[in-house]
Amino acid sequence: MLPNDLRSALLTLPPLRPPRRKRQAASPAEVGAVTPHLYQPTPQRPVRAKQRLLRADTLVMPHRHPWPQLTFSSQGVIRLTTARGTIIVPPLRAAWVPAGMEHSVDTVEDAEIHTLYLQAGQPSQDPCWSQCVVLELGALLQALMRSLDTRPDGHPGLSSNQQADCAAHECLVAPLLQKELARAPQMRMGVPLPDAVSGDKRLRVLCEAVLRAPGRRATLGEWAAEAGASERTAARLFRSELGLSWQQWRQQATLAHALPLLARGMPVAHVAAASGYDSDSAFIAMFRAAMGRSPRHFRGAERMAAPAGA
Repeated sequence: MLPNDLRSALLTLPPLRPPRRKRQAASPAEVGAVTPHLYQPTPQRPVRAKQRLLRADTLVMPHRHPWPQLTFSSQGVIRLTTARGTIIVPPLRAAWVPAGMEHSVDTVEDAEIHTLYLQAGQPSQDPCWSQCVVLELGALLQALMRSLDTRPDGHPGLSSNQQADCAAHECLVAPLLQKELARAPQMRMGVPLPDAVSGDKRLRVLCEAVLRAPGRRATLGEWAAEAGASERTAARLFRSELGLSWQQWRQQATLAHALPLLARGMPVAHVAAASGYDSDSAFIAMFRAAMGRSPRHFRGAERMAAPAGA
């Protein structure tokens, strides 16, 4: 028998609660290719446009189609991924995807996505158009894209006369659009990876390790040693397989890590620290040199609060 005072003390204890279950991080919402077959470009309608709002953390599953596309977001940062790497696309930049290339798109934040499908091939014979490219969108390119009708084939509100008007306008816009694309400044916004089959396995291991720990302060020699290569070999592989120096690739990986954090509203000082920088000023200088604007311009909360045209 328990003493009376101990028994009464036990009776006044609050009932035991089951342990709280740890909240799982929200998984991305997955959607299939967003009806590209309803916007197929043809000689009669050589450029087709569509527009859709996708919520943050939406993943458009990997898909491909036999025509090239241009994708940009009027608001919100998006990420485009292929077998050869990932491209970060801030607002009012555009990603070129060659015909037949498998790709997926995921949204870092709510994004108003505009997609153009082109019947013609790449804008020029330059080999850069055979891979994904990020373009700076000038005012004329933006105006041309926004002038296109975004209703799909078979839309009930599109009469035969309206469809003929759309086709005539698209035939006028298409050649000028091709010329403007060929002239548009290209930006290094991607993080290329070695080919998963034919690329050097050590370089692939090194790149994936950096992407998993983008804030880690380590030299190329340290990363290379963990991947089973010498510093000299790793530097040569970056040049031969990715066409970039280690410093250039590392900067692009840093930008790819930093832009989504900024888009979610994280303070610049926190983003700098998370990206491996000891000082905010060094991070801001690197960012401005690469992007042409300060990190603050890409902060989600401040961008949404800025007046139009700011």
